[in-house]
Amino acid sequence: MQVKTELLKALIQSGDNYLSGTLLAEKLNVSRNAVWKAVRSLEADGYSIDSVTAKGYRLSKDNNHLSKEVISAHLSTRYIGREIVILDEVDSTNLKAKALSSEGAKHGITVIADHQTQGRGRLGRSFVSPSEKGLYMSVLLRPDFRLEDVGMITSRAACAVAEAVELLSGQDVRIKWVNDIYMNGKKICGILTEASFDMEMKSLDMVVVGIGINVRSTGDSFDDELKKRASSIEDETGLKIDRNRLCAQILNCLEKYLNNIEGRAFLNDYRRRELLTGNMITAMVGGKQIVGKAMGIDQNANLIVKLNNGEFTYLSSGEANLCRIADSFKK
Repeated sequence: MQVKTELLKALIQSGDNYLSGTLLAEKLNVSRNAVWKAVRSLEADGYSIDSVTAKGYRLSKDNNHLSKEVISAHLSTRYIGREIVILDEVDSTNLKAKALSSEGAKHGITVIADHQTQGRGRLGRSFVSPSEKGLYMSVLLRPDFRLEDVGMITSRAACAVAEAVELLSGQDVRIKWVNDIYMNGKKICGILTEASFDMEMKSLDMVVVGIGINVRSTGDSFDDELKKRASSIEDETGLKIDRNRLCAQILNCLEKYLNNIEGRAFLNDYRRRELLTGNMITAMVGGKQIVGKAMGIDQNANLIVKLNNGEFTYLSSGEANLCRIADSFKK
């Protein structure tokens, strides 16, 4: 076990460079045969390792095995993701994070699953979460800020995911107000933020930010109807992104965007990516449908809508449901 653990650390530290069996044997103070056995053991655990004669070993760029060690190696955060729980399967990472919260889990603990059996979106909608295809993660926050700033968390998380995907894919990413991430006109990610309040103290007890992002090609995991609306990073770019690196990058960006929670500078990033602005949209508000033109995002991350009668209304994420571009106005 010790040889395997140290070998993994060495491979992570070497990045894209190969390490020869001889060098590894010397570094770990074991035989080359022991190195070979440790490599095979890591592969049995799910790691993808490139092995090339006269070069040696390295973690494959195509590695798709979720690993605390690999994620942690790419983290630059102080709190977010410094404690990680990885599960092969869970009903919902948000539910697991909330359960951990009730047990006293600390600020920043992150729950990651390879597969969700009951992945959830807003309004109780399901989020299809096939194994080895996506990154399903929830971050527990114990924030120390005003209640009026809670509505900013989802917007900040959307910016964090968009920036992380852009950094690793080199492709532009858009945000559909308020919590969906799009690439080439298709949804690749949804964000579900849930909060718990202390009514006696009139304060925020905890927040769970759930992020579900389709990373690898969905194949037959989505039915024909879902494929019309949703896609994955690989299906849109052809890139097989390491879920560990993506996870770490999202956590790095999330902590950055959560700093100075009272500030509004991040809204420039949000507005630059927001895709409803300028379009005629429909939204459900209080059980009634409204139709109007999305005019932009205000200083509280609300969607500004000009109604057909000329009046303006400001939609908050808690008030507006099923906000989308009106079918008759789609290009």
